[in-house]
Amino acid sequence: MNAIKISKMKLGCRLLIQSRSVFGGLIKPPNPNPNRNLHLPIPRFSGLRFAINQTRKHFSVSYQTRGQSRAFRCGNSSKNNKSGSKRDGIARYSTKNVGNNVGNNVGNEEELVSGRTETEVEKEAWRLLREAVVTYCGNPVGTLAANDPGDKLPLNYDQVFIRDFVPSALAFLLKGEGEIVKNFLLHTLQLQSWEKTVDCYSPGQGLMPASFKIRTVPLDDTKVEEVLDPDFGESAIGRVAPVDSGLWWIILLRAYTKITGDYAMQERVDVQTGIKLILNLCLSDGFDMFPSLLVTDGSCMIDRRMGIHGHPLEIQSLFYSALRCAREMLALDEGSKNLVKTVNNRLSALSFHIREYYWIDMQKINEIYRYKTEEYSTEAINKFNIYPEQIPYWLMNWIPEEGGYMIGNLQPAHMDFRFFTLGNIWSIVTSLSTPKQNNLILNLLESKWDDLVGTMPLKIIYPALEKEEWRIITGSDPKNTPWSYHNGGSWPTLLWQFTLACIKMGRIELAKKAVDLAENRLYADHWPEYYDTRSGKFIGKQSRLYQTWTIAGFLTSKMLLENPEKASLLYWEEDYDLLEICVCALSKTGRKLCARGAAKSQILV
Repeated sequence: MNAIKISKMKLGCRLLIQSRSVFGGLIKPPNPNPNRNLHLPIPRFSGLRFAINQTRKHFSVSYQTRGQSRAFRCGNSSKNNKSGSKRDGIARYSTKNVGNNVGNNVGNEEELVSGRTETEVEKEAWRLLREAVVTYCGNPVGTLAANDPGDKLPLNYDQVFIRDFVPSALAFLLKGEGEIVKNFLLHTLQLQSWEKTVDCYSPGQGLMPASFKIRTVPLDDTKVEEVLDPDFGESAIGRVAPVDSGLWWIILLRAYTKITGDYAMQERVDVQTGIKLILNLCLSDGFDMFPSLLVTDGSCMIDRRMGIHGHPLEIQSLFYSALRCAREMLALDEGSKNLVKTVNNRLSALSFHIREYYWIDMQKINEIYRYKTEEYSTEAINKFNIYPEQIPYWLMNWIPEEGGYMIGNLQPAHMDFRFFTLGNIWSIVTSLSTPKQNNLILNLLESKWDDLVGTMPLKIIYPALEKEEWRIITGSDPKNTPWSYHNGGSWPTLLWQFTLACIKMGRIELAKKAVDLAENRLYADHWPEYYDTRSGKFIGKQSRLYQTWTIAGFLTSKMLLENPEKASLLYWEEDYDLLEICVCALSKTGRKLCARGAAKSQILV
């Protein structure tokens, strides 16, 4: 039996794990570094069974091939431990138990923010955000999706979601509290290698979970044990795959290193391996003809059937930013050289594809209106065989002369002309869209403020699907009725992305207007998840209260407005080197037909 001895390691939790190999020859497990000071249980690799003796200064790792355990486990504690769960065994946050990792400023009623006193709304928001923190092995590791004490049926809102935690993480980072974010990143990294099985099928390596839950289970009459239990979509409604989880994880990792300066975090062998696993999953070859990422319906924030299967803009903008983050953070060694080259090529192709084919303004709509169809040629103008009759009537009278946006989806013979707010805003943040397009998107938002913001920022989609379209596309989903939830509902968590985009483009007054509109109402309405009706007048009919990413999105927006210089750590400027890269020039087929030269002249405008 092989054994690896690691010395000078102190772990505060006992961990007993059995797991199947997840590398399969793709990436070898890293050799543990005896000089690295780890504060979390080591991720298990390739069928490892960890048995840690806390009374010694080393632990051994022995190989086994038996089946996997269902969840991570950490150290025992007495049943009388009062730091435990208030609901279904969830380990909850307590400043007494966690120490100074989070919550150093709890109780400071005169907290100053850039020379001013926090408002009562901000103080309440911080109190609620800290109460939503959950702990694992005595350390804060994330925030609950919602923390409504009156909710008797939380479903999965009592879990820590990767996408939901991002605004919470940014709020803590901007507050100078990075430990919870580091813990979250490392624990979710452990879960990446988990064996995922749905109906006897295991999805690809590198998939990040949608969420995880920390349960407290009894061992005997005197002791209990904390269990880390991930959900990769096998328990989700519709069994949707969490495609965006891995993308958000990479984005958050970069934000953590940029804000804290802890670049040693991204250099860790296990973190580098995690990045590579996500990239290999996203960049694997398939039958698709486009550089955009092909996904199923419900694979992102819009996690119910809404007709976004294919190449939705939200996924493409997250994919683009994750690739840019990964390229910054990957170690420049021999083992990463080919991967970095692949990332560069994909970035170049993806940026051109989205800028050229997803963009519409009045001029583009008129061009589509005059399209010829059924063109069979490499020089076709109507490359996707879009029929002019697809242009919806509402769009012709809606889009302003000095405005434009990225459409929601593009496939053969199909353009989704709905305005998807997150995808467009994140295109600005990541420079997936050109500088000129960035300003035109914000022009559209300002011009159509009543439609896209109304009385509560911001619409997730505009317009809503109604009548027969709603019945066919959503499958008559009673939660996604017109102007509700994902079908045209208003989601205040989008404030932080909108604020970031406005600061980047020098349109800070727009962000302030949106935050001011939301501030007092969110406080009075107990921080709902979403709002209903065309103008966002009513609290959503199934909206959870005390929704954590609503609270965190507001706080992050406020802090970015108070310290706009911090925003530069979270957005990306135009990458001019990408404009020089073209895969067509590397082709050995002799084909030189490429539209990038013509597009390049417009990109720099």
